[in-house]
Amino acid sequence: MRKTATLLILLPLVVLVIWSFAKNWPWPLLLPEEWGFRGWNYLANPRTRAWPVLFRSIGISLSAVLLTLILCVPAARALAFYTFPGKKWIEIFLYAPIFVPATAIGMGVHIAFLRAGLANTVAGVVLIHIFPCIPYAVYLLRSAFTLIGAEIEQQARVLGADSFHILWHITLPMLFPSLLTAGSLLFIVSFSQYFLTFLIGGGRIVTFPMLMIPFIQSGDRTTGSVFSLVFLITAAAVVLFSERILAARYRKRYGEK
Repeated sequence: MRKTATLLILLPLVVLVIWSFAKNWPWPLLLPEEWGFRGWNYLANPRTRAWPVLFRSIGISLSAVLLTLILCVPAARALAFYTFPGKKWIEIFLYAPIFVPATAIGMGVHIAFLRAGLANTVAGVVLIHIFPCIPYAVYLLRSAFTLIGAEIEQQARVLGADSFHILWHITLPMLFPSLLTAGSLLFIVSFSQYFLTFLIGGGRIVTFPMLMIPFIQSGDRTTGSVFSLVFLITAAAVVLFSERILAARYRKRYGEK
């Protein structure tokens, strides 16, 4: 079963790698007739500005992740520990971006951003990326708070610790694995945004998906495969980096080699 799952994951990646070096791959040939580096040369060409756009996209996504976590930690804690009037409605509102189409969210928010001067700016793109990230952050962090419980915080408060020290020395260290896991997922969600970025950025703030998707839609499989591989490698690198941090943290805590 595990081998089958691994094969199903690797097979599309193998096809992408082959397409990234293919000049011509007509059906029903098993391998391309001609090979080349057209897609990779396009990616490396300074005129395309693919690498600066990639680094800008990473910066935008990391900023969106940080702001989302800052906003969602108190919200998730409140939903996990407290009962208050309108709690169900707040939950529905927080999870709404999962069910409401991005078009509906973007068109409504775009008007507000135009009035606030945030349209066509990096700050506006970062803020709009928070909307699709909120449901995932709240869901994961709420589950983490529920598992951790409030007893340790209450004990620290009884012993005289103030709210800041409880947050810094107790809550955040216990929540750190969940924050890192949520951050990895939120990065992928933000990094993948196309329509919201295009709408709020007005075409001036270009991110990596905005370079990649037109090649896929136009049928340029060679260049589209190259950009898709870079996209996947970037997302995988973030996940692996988070995993390494968690592994190092647990090895240091428990003395495992």
